[in-house]
Amino acid sequence: MMLTHESSIKQTRFISRILRAFAVATVKGTVWEPLDEGLAVGSHWSAVFEKLDLLANKFTQAFYERNWSGELEPPVSDISIAEAYTVQDLVAERRVQRGEEVVGYKVGCTSEAIRSQFGLSESISGRLFSPHVYGEGAEVNWKNYVNCAIEPEMVFTIGVDLYGRNLPHDQLIDSIECVSAGIELHNFRFWFAPPTSQELICSGGIHAGLIVGDNKVSPKQLSFEHELFSVRKNGELITEASASEIMGGPIHSLRWLVDSLTSRGSCLKKGSLVIPGSPVGLTCIDQDTEVSVEIAGVGVLVSHFKDRA
Repeated sequence: MMLTHESSIKQTRFISRILRAFAVATVKGTVWEPLDEGLAVGSHWSAVFEKLDLLANKFTQAFYERNWSGELEPPVSDISIAEAYTVQDLVAERRVQRGEEVVGYKVGCTSEAIRSQFGLSESISGRLFSPHVYGEGAEVNWKNYVNCAIEPEMVFTIGVDLYGRNLPHDQLIDSIECVSAGIELHNFRFWFAPPTSQELICSGGIHAGLIVGDNKVSPKQLSFEHELFSVRKNGELITEASASEIMGGPIHSLRWLVDSLTSRGSCLKKGSLVIPGSPVGLTCIDQDTEVSVEIAGVGVLVSHFKDRA
């Protein structure tokens, strides 16, 4: 396979990342084994890179063109969880090259409500990007999303770098600078139904944007277990549940995220935004709808979804 200079750089970055993950990566439950011959290693990783690079192109194109038509080749179900995160990394590189900036992370599939909605059993993480983070009062153009759906979220602003495994509860609480109410925006569309964890990871958890409320509270004021989340559409209560549904509490979700980043040779940087997941399922939003999210002890956030040409 002939590689361009740009492709060669991408492949070098990819191989570096994949080798760091060697000790923990699994393919369908089997630990990856290093290949003995140098030539075989190069040929093997070149083929793997080509496969994952093609998938990254597909997911990047789907996000910008809002188009999930056609076949997804190679099949995303044929790749491992570790490879799916590599696809997510490659998509992030493409988005940064287009002028976007990674500003934090989300944790998805953290509650039974979400897992049963998707038919999945494990949590995943994805990135948050600027300019797709909006302040309170932003009017959402409903046409910018495919099958627009939302989740209520606590939004953590992280005040220190976090790295390591199984960090203590108090250390995680102290790492949070403030907490705000948020509305996560989704393109609720998949190539496969029900989706696989791999597809959800490749897509960054189908994340499409985030609205952050102006009100900021100290984490010391919250239990991170008993806060009630509620969602209303045009004043009508649609769903509600407590924070304890999020992996036993959002701090457990934050710990899972730091563990996951650490296992992939990364860390959670000071200044990052983190949305630790929702205790309720996704709510689909129609055009010309007022959405209100309330999180007890944190605040109320209202957004209007308008149909703009």
